[in-house]
Amino acid sequence: MFHCCCCHSSPLFSFTPRFMFVCFVDNCQDHTIHFIWTFAMTGEPVVLNCPPFRYKHMDASGLLFNLTWYKNGSTEMISSESRGNRIWSHGDALWFLPASLEDSGEYICTQRNSTYCSDVSLHLIIVNKSAAQDISYPQKAFESSSGHLVCPDLEDFIQDTEYELRWYKDSTLLNIDNKKFKTTKGTNYLTILSVSMDDSGFYTCQMTFEHETVKYNITRTIQLQILGQKKKSIPMIVYPTQKVTLAVLDSRLTIPCKVFVGANSHTYTDVWWLANKSYIGTMYKQGRVTEGEPLKFLENDNNYVEVPLIFDSVKEMDFNTDFTCVAQNRLGHQVQATQVKPEDRPLSWYVAVIPVALAAAVVGGVCMYRCWRQRYARGYTLAPAQS
Repeated sequence: MFHCCCCHSSPLFSFTPRFMFVCFVDNCQDHTIHFIWTFAMTGEPVVLNCPPFRYKHMDASGLLFNLTWYKNGSTEMISSESRGNRIWSHGDALWFLPASLEDSGEYICTQRNSTYCSDVSLHLIIVNKSAAQDISYPQKAFESSSGHLVCPDLEDFIQDTEYELRWYKDSTLLNIDNKKFKTTKGTNYLTILSVSMDDSGFYTCQMTFEHETVKYNITRTIQLQILGQKKKSIPMIVYPTQKVTLAVLDSRLTIPCKVFVGANSHTYTDVWWLANKSYIGTMYKQGRVTEGEPLKFLENDNNYVEVPLIFDSVKEMDFNTDFTCVAQNRLGHQVQATQVKPEDRPLSWYVAVIPVALAAAVVGGVCMYRCWRQRYARGYTLAPAQS
């Protein structure tokens, strides 16, 4: 399972997901496409967490609100009853126990009260177990130092503070002897002592999750890249990686630029966005598109900087604009470009009805004309002759 959002690593995947349509549930006033792509393997539990809603005035109104889940293309609300259901909602989360290939698609969490409605769409992709490496989490360690591999996204499945993970490298169970590899119960990381270039490759962490006496495996695959010490402070853009970012016209959109800046690095790194090679403030003087505040954080003992590009409302002109993230420090720089493109969405029912209504109007008009013509002809024939 993978979340493409801030404070998470970007996935490595060799396939291109099918584009999915955006469904506006009950014509909510605010609809957000959240770039949280969740990847998971079939047969394993999956949890989709609805992101916090942006508009706090829903809470400040003093009116009660509730949260519901739908799958795009369906008007049926997903049940909150777990017994007898493989998919159910619980609070802000949507549970799949377990997930299957047909669960792939777009899911919409909707928050509403009597006066206001806001919804967020999230995408889920389920793959076969043979494709585990295609949805691996990239992580990094530095040569000749101690490295930490973190088994991610376990928060929803931890049931015991003394839980224990099983670690594999290239499908072989690791020998945890505290000389090369070290783990501790109740933690989600593996320590590699004295990292070497030979330690690069794919690692798998696995834990057991039990629900109603049924046990499931939770599996995450990590691709470890070993970096030389001299490269640790050169900025590397982790996200965005795709050349195209899909968006819906007039919707809100956030594109994070996440930059890896090294382990324990004190080198200042500057991150900013360009639009058609111009600064965002110069291109969008009215403030419709802005840069968010830089966020600095530590993840897997590595330092990251993230600067989001925020669209209050996507417009046609944005589809013809090149957006570029730039990361630079005294040791080097990197750029990553992406374009915002329109995402197809199904026609609303009333748009589809328009041609039918027009056709009915034409047919009705023709019938009325013929009827009038016949009555006129009949009246002309029966009229008395004048002298």
